[in-house]
Amino acid sequence: MSQTMNAVEITQAGGPEVLQMTQRPVPAPNVGEVVIRLAYAGVNRPDALQRAGLYAPPPTASDLPGLEGAGEIVAVGEGANGWRVGDQVCALLPGGGYAEYVATPAAHCLPIPAGMPLDQAACLPETFFTVWSNVFMRGGLKAGERFLVHGGSSGIGTTAIQLAHAFGARVFTTAGSDEKCAVCRDLGAEQAINYREGDFVEVMRAEGGANLILDMVGGDYLPRNVKSLADEGRLVQIAFLQGPKVALNFAQVMMRRLIITGSTLRPQSDLAKAAIAEALRSEVWPLLEAGRVKPVMDSEFAMADAADAHTRMESSGHIGKIVLKVA
Repeated sequence: MSQTMNAVEITQAGGPEVLQMTQRPVPAPNVGEVVIRLAYAGVNRPDALQRAGLYAPPPTASDLPGLEGAGEIVAVGEGANGWRVGDQVCALLPGGGYAEYVATPAAHCLPIPAGMPLDQAACLPETFFTVWSNVFMRGGLKAGERFLVHGGSSGIGTTAIQLAHAFGARVFTTAGSDEKCAVCRDLGAEQAINYREGDFVEVMRAEGGANLILDMVGGDYLPRNVKSLADEGRLVQIAFLQGPKVALNFAQVMMRRLIITGSTLRPQSDLAKAAIAEALRSEVWPLLEAGRVKPVMDSEFAMADAADAHTRMESSGHIGKIVLKVA
């Protein structure tokens, strides 16, 4: 194995053009870690936030972007139980995914679902860890409940629609075009609201209110989400594309016994992420292997074209996941 590898680094905070190819040393596994030779890496909004200087990696993580990928284990550290050299895995990464090799905790790896190509498998970890932990573990979604997810055509949205539908919830979503709304309905959404034309508050109130909302928009969606909830409903916030600050009348929260919560994945402990991985393996991997749930793929770019991948993602024209071909 070579001592150096190709990688994409963030040369300075800025637009997509600051992503440049570089050479880095191949990482060695620490205790409890494996090293993966990546075939594909997923491209996600946190990568773009990190590139723009708005989302610093944790102190122990690689400065390279990339939070998920799929490939073959080439080294196993002490105490990294359950995996062997040669195993094919997809993994949630602490960073460093825009590279030929990456080190990650062994407990954050999952087997490639049977029959799934590596480009699709590379798109599973970031969105599936996020959706499972927020919609089911934190949000407590149950069969029969009314679930509203914003940004239904995004990687998070397409995953949330499919999983909520598979577990028996009634799914509602918002998206920015009729084409995107049609995709959302095909994935299992009962109603898809084009937010440029319709009002999700009116739709949800007519249905009796949402029992659970998953939101990554923030801004003026926050008070509208509160209005959209049923009594004792839950709002889970996972990002703020329109900003984290807004005036909100909390009397409604008290009178209607609402719950507002949220999380981000990357700062959570290795133990917490391992617990999510275990739940996914038992609850969701059988659905993937049966073909009842699958990642929605938008486009593939060579690793050297990471800047173009970011441009595509930030245009919001994409439907589903964008990947970099690493190998």
